[in-house]
Amino acid sequence: MNSNLGNRRRRLLRSISRITMGKLCMSAGTLGMSRTALAIAVRYAHNRFIAGTKPGERVALAAHRSHHGRLIEKLAMVYAMTFLHRTTVARWAEHTDEDRAEVERLVAIAKGWITWQARDITIECRERCGAQGLFPANGLADLPQNIEGGITAEGDNLVIWVKAAAEMVLGHEVARRGAGQLPAGERDLTDLHFLRALLAEAEALWQDRARTALREGPSGNPLSRWNETSPAALEMVSVHARLQAADAFICAVAQAMDPSVRYLLERLCLLFLLRQINEHTGDLLADGHMSGDQVRELPRTVNAVIAELAPHMMTLVDAFDIPAEILASVPIAGGAYIDQYLDTAAPRPAPLPV
Repeated sequence: MNSNLGNRRRRLLRSISRITMGKLCMSAGTLGMSRTALAIAVRYAHNRFIAGTKPGERVALAAHRSHHGRLIEKLAMVYAMTFLHRTTVARWAEHTDEDRAEVERLVAIAKGWITWQARDITIECRERCGAQGLFPANGLADLPQNIEGGITAEGDNLVIWVKAAAEMVLGHEVARRGAGQLPAGERDLTDLHFLRALLAEAEALWQDRARTALREGPSGNPLSRWNETSPAALEMVSVHARLQAADAFICAVAQAMDPSVRYLLERLCLLFLLRQINEHTGDLLADGHMSGDQVRELPRTVNAVIAELAPHMMTLVDAFDIPAEILASVPIAGGAYIDQYLDTAAPRPAPLPV
């Protein structure tokens, strides 16, 4: 067989390039499972009542920060996943021969990140529903295992991220923007563009580490050099995925016309970004991108945003527009089943303010 592609590696990569559409499908499928899992878990949290702090009082699980906080963080994540997927699909639909390789890499990175996050989200939702979440009839127990197929199909996640990492160590420039002119210590932790800039700095830092490892690795042994480089390079890809999601999220916030929609999306985006920079605060502080006061204030800011979003959980999952017939087929997604399960005829009180 003759080919004008030059070598066997390029021929292999061209032959498997047809699975790019499959990657988008795997991302979409696992994303849909995540959204459904959250719709079920949030409804259960509002329908399942437990003993309150006073004799005879019953409150919904959704009233407890220990319960709703985890679900709200996953809601912020799934909204970020949704906007990243939509942006990636649009870029693929509009790609040209000149940017095909870059867009294919974005599709691969998004697929890895979305499917891995989907597994975490469905596991969290199952746990928040307790033993009820283990029953297949309640629609949650099988989701993590189903998502495993998306993680492996159309390119195993780690393999396609290693390929992306190898390309991005030297062939990619981090998109730094939005930092502004104020010193980092004077910026507000609720400023989306400041937080986005911090995430970009984290990506640049891991790219610098990967480049240093590549330069200083054992000479004459390509495998050993890559073994020294790959941990930092893969972390760079991970941060890059989250930065792409942040950009898509910020764009969605800017496009929202309704003030209430814009407010909720902005709060969700803020929570997403705060959580993404949390693990990088040591590096960001050491390099002068954050102040000590900002690092100390971060947990309090996260808690405040969760408190703002807690009353809107049902609105946020209703926006997923899960077909009513699907939710009707899930027993724990409806309050009537919970009352029957608890064997009580007492009227159900409203949740405590959250």
